[in-house]
Amino acid sequence: MADLFHRQTDMAGHPDLAEMRERYARIEAGRGVTALDGLVLLTGLYAAISPWVVHFNFTNPNLRTNNLLLGITLAVIGFGLTLAPERIYPRMSGVIAVIGVWMITSPWVVTVGHTATAGIIWNNVLIGAVCCLLGAAALGMVRQSTRAPAAGG
Repeated sequence: MADLFHRQTDMAGHPDLAEMRERYARIEAGRGVTALDGLVLLTGLYAAISPWVVHFNFTNPNLRTNNLLLGITLAVIGFGLTLAPERIYPRMSGVIAVIGVWMITSPWVVTVGHTATAGIIWNNVLIGAVCCLLGAAALGMVRQSTRAPAAGG
């Protein structure tokens, strides 16, 4: 009986080798991006529900609305980053950091007539700090991806 299965042990002659290597490199490069997208989405979801978690939904309705709207905005940006990263990363990376700066300052700006408790301040400062870090990381990824390749020599 003849050998019906020809097994090739060397992949060097495979016609799709270059395409497979390029696809693998894209997948490897996208791992950090996927983690960042998920963290932006989760930060946005937490910011949206934080008035009910920290229990200031009735005492500070203006800050509740602020956190809810900014949280939904962050979640939408995080979701958009997962759907179309090549279009959204260059445009929205800085917005994440700006939202973080606003989240840090909002307990004092939005609650001018009222006093913000320590829990409210810490909640928004932590959310804002996480947003600033995620925005800086996203800006770093954009800068790294748009950097011109070094000339080989």
